[in-house]
Amino acid sequence: MNAANTSVYSLSSSSNIKRFLFYKDAPQRSSPSRLLLAPRASAPKDSKNENDEIQKQQPSVSLSLDDVNPVGLGRRSRQLFDEVWRKFSGLGQISRTIRSDDQEALDALLVREGPMCEFAIPGAQNTTVLVVGATSRIGRIVVRKLMLRGYAVKALVRQADQEVVDLLPRSVEIVIGDVGDPAAVKVAVEGCNKIIYCATARSAITGDLFRVDHRGVCNLTKAFQDHNNKLAQSRAGKSSKSKLLIAKFKSASSLDGWEVRQGTYFQDVVTAKYDGGMEAKFEFTENGDAVFSGYVFNRGGYVELSKKLSLPLGYTLDRYEGLVLSVGGNGRSYVLILEAGPLADPSQSRLYFARISTKVGFCRVRVPFTSFRPVKPDDPMLDPFLVHTLTIRFEPRRQRPTEVNATMNQDLRSFKIILEYIKALPTGQETDFVLVSCSGLGIEPSRREQVLKAKRAGEDSLRRSGLGYTIVRPGPLQEEPGGQRALIFDQGNRISQGISCADVADICVKALHDTTARNKSFDVCYEYIAEDGRELYELVAHLPDKANNYLTPALSVLEKNT
Repeated sequence: MNAANTSVYSLSSSSNIKRFLFYKDAPQRSSPSRLLLAPRASAPKDSKNENDEIQKQQPSVSLSLDDVNPVGLGRRSRQLFDEVWRKFSGLGQISRTIRSDDQEALDALLVREGPMCEFAIPGAQNTTVLVVGATSRIGRIVVRKLMLRGYAVKALVRQADQEVVDLLPRSVEIVIGDVGDPAAVKVAVEGCNKIIYCATARSAITGDLFRVDHRGVCNLTKAFQDHNNKLAQSRAGKSSKSKLLIAKFKSASSLDGWEVRQGTYFQDVVTAKYDGGMEAKFEFTENGDAVFSGYVFNRGGYVELSKKLSLPLGYTLDRYEGLVLSVGGNGRSYVLILEAGPLADPSQSRLYFARISTKVGFCRVRVPFTSFRPVKPDDPMLDPFLVHTLTIRFEPRRQRPTEVNATMNQDLRSFKIILEYIKALPTGQETDFVLVSCSGLGIEPSRREQVLKAKRAGEDSLRRSGLGYTIVRPGPLQEEPGGQRALIFDQGNRISQGISCADVADICVKALHDTTARNKSFDVCYEYIAEDGRELYELVAHLPDKANNYLTPALSVLEKNT
């Protein structure tokens, strides 16, 4: 098997978290199969006996299971290859010196050492990418990588000082403005097709964190959606990136058509006499809220809120990939049920369900259609085109105390949910918005909590925007060339190593056109050796050449909508 074309990854054996390990190949690096060796002189025929005698004199080597363990072999082979490659690549840079104050030379080295420089990107010349935070440690490398591949680049910067201008190539279109200013952001997204957000607050002040890491992302997503809708309207249509409104509860009349029902999973006449029964109501309060509330004391009982969908003419749910609900309440879990089948023959309808959890207060819940399972195991998977009825069900079983009041006695048989809207999320193939967040490593403990709170709020606003997103959470950033070491992709907040700024920039650029990167969040760092007995993954050597895209197999095993 050709090791250069073999994609190998492994799954965690102790949890649902997946990890992928790989090697990236820098442009200057020769493929292992192309290394040129000096010809060796042929040995004379009469030296054969001498070689045999030498081999007999060599002591025998005993091997144990640890010596042939794939985990150890894979790790040692990568470490050996790393060491040899660093020494080999250094030979070509003897005449090049990089001073600490030579920022231009450092940028050139970081960009040129990336593994993607020779990749051909179809349609790059017709794609304009807005880079927010273009003068940051990652952003300045992202800008140069994009330009090397033929993209048109716009940069949103707060100030147009000469120092800032000198950090960016002359062909970059610079837009002056603050991410916290909706008017400036609206100007910046004009004519853009994709966004890479690398900006981060420069201080731990709560106002700065909120303005850059939370409100800035929210402003960009809204402005980008408005821009897409404006373009679509000029084409006498609607943007394919816009969410489809299924229900919006803003008046008493918006409750029309919703039906409250009660039921039980089993009939037990004896126990029903001693149960307290159940009650549910759906009403529009004086505060302007649509509230579905009640209680279920029957064992095996449930209450539900249901309505037949009425979509706009020409719209079907097969053009969308899931639902998003804006709800509030006391943190109970619910079951979403979709009924699908031909309207002319109700007997052919099938039921599909997905469980959702809410928080105390308002939250937005994202439910992909792929998470719905048939009630009857023999039924086929859900076809969104045939969906005609939506149901929200509450059942007292499987309820858990909320984290806020975990120490208090809670009656898990009562519920209250405030419905704001229900929308369908548009489907798509590629990422529209790449957000560089953080894993929390490398941040001072005194400010880590407030930084992560702002970062996670920005991530949440991006997820519910309807745009195709990729959220990258790198470990502590390091100033060194990329493409030198194996990387780990994880979704468990467990990484413990840093990563090169150039590697993070390369991931951002690759994610723009990678279908497996759409709607995924992940942590990434350099490969590291776990403590004995705590290995959560197995390592297998993987040495791709320059033509291989490591991101596709790495992200294909990770979960979406996380």
